[in-house]
Amino acid sequence: MKRVNVARVFSRLLAQNAPAAESRGAPSDLSSSGATALADRGPFASHLKSRAVLGFDGDDTFKFLQGLATNDVLQLEADEHSAKLGTPTPNQPGVVQPPIYTGILNPQGRFLFDMFLYKPVQESEKLGKGGDAPGAGKSVPQLVADVDAASFDDLIAYLKRYILRSKVNIEDLSKDLCAWQRFGGALAGSSTSETGAGNIGWAGGRDLSGTTAAEGNGNGWRWFKDPRLDALGFRGVFSSGITPPLIEADQEVDEEYYLLWRLEQGVPEGPAEIPGGEAIPLEYNMAALNAISFEKGCYVGQELIARTHYRGEIRKRLMPVNFVLENGEEMREGVARGTEIVDGETGKKVGSVITALGSRGLAMVRLEAAAKDRLKLQSVDGGCGASVKPIRPKWWPSQWGTVE
Repeated sequence: MKRVNVARVFSRLLAQNAPAAESRGAPSDLSSSGATALADRGPFASHLKSRAVLGFDGDDTFKFLQGLATNDVLQLEADEHSAKLGTPTPNQPGVVQPPIYTGILNPQGRFLFDMFLYKPVQESEKLGKGGDAPGAGKSVPQLVADVDAASFDDLIAYLKRYILRSKVNIEDLSKDLCAWQRFGGALAGSSTSETGAGNIGWAGGRDLSGTTAAEGNGNGWRWFKDPRLDALGFRGVFSSGITPPLIEADQEVDEEYYLLWRLEQGVPEGPAEIPGGEAIPLEYNMAALNAISFEKGCYVGQELIARTHYRGEIRKRLMPVNFVLENGEEMREGVARGTEIVDGETGKKVGSVITALGSRGLAMVRLEAAAKDRLKLQSVDGGCGASVKPIRPKWWPSQWGTVE
């Protein structure tokens, strides 16, 4: 596991003279981990090199993915899911479909992959360069997916296993497109339209056409509110080799800053943090992250999800945690994935570390034990090490936190 001094990361943030977060209340109101350097500054933007981009095309694209995805893919075609942007421009239409976040499971209902699904803007939906007739240009896929790069080949092989005679084409678009994230305290409380692209129109009003154009680029790609949580900011797929709109020179940071922001909010991403073939999606809070629809029809692995949701008990959940030494200081060394968490009094195992970045991490913890202020990391010799401080994310539903 990567060794990172989080205090040093925070120092680098402050040294960058990044703008402080806009006034939306105290930082502790925006971040589940309270007043951290990321919660009090921003916005920041990261090119997500850990993600790859796929294109889906063909007459059966929606039907094919609907039978595999945990979320309702058909909402990408529904008018009620669309967002009105205002007057169409040469680079953006008047109406777009926000992306959805979804998982893909094995037949036993265990997590395999996650993806962000986008419905790209077609040339026929935009104005021409002269501002009149719709443009005509290179065709784009029906759907584009932002997926985990490390498990890319496994995902392709899994998808091809189910295509059979379906009219679906899958294309690797990673050389042409890449995923980006805008995040930080300045964006945590933003509404869907508050991307930072405020344009002043006639008589001091808001220029919606200008805002629409500023939030996207000439190819129709644009920023969208992260479909999982407002606190995560904005996400988008953009052309490779070109800095997306709204990103100033001092706002671009390494991807580890985005990882740190996710850890502080308690949000996992990809099979490295939601173990492929092992994880039960509901224990990893994917229902509250808008990745699961309980109203859609059948999909691979649905039986376990539905049974657990309606009849089962959830005794443990993924939670953000801080690792603290006996003197009260945060740990400087990284914590290995899989390190066991034990009850400091009884020595009983109550959880394990899923991922960590310095003193921050995500851990699977039994809910009854999380309420007790006595959790410890199990040391190499079998004893107790640093303290583990679980944090209840602010976005959790009120009924979560005890055995459910």
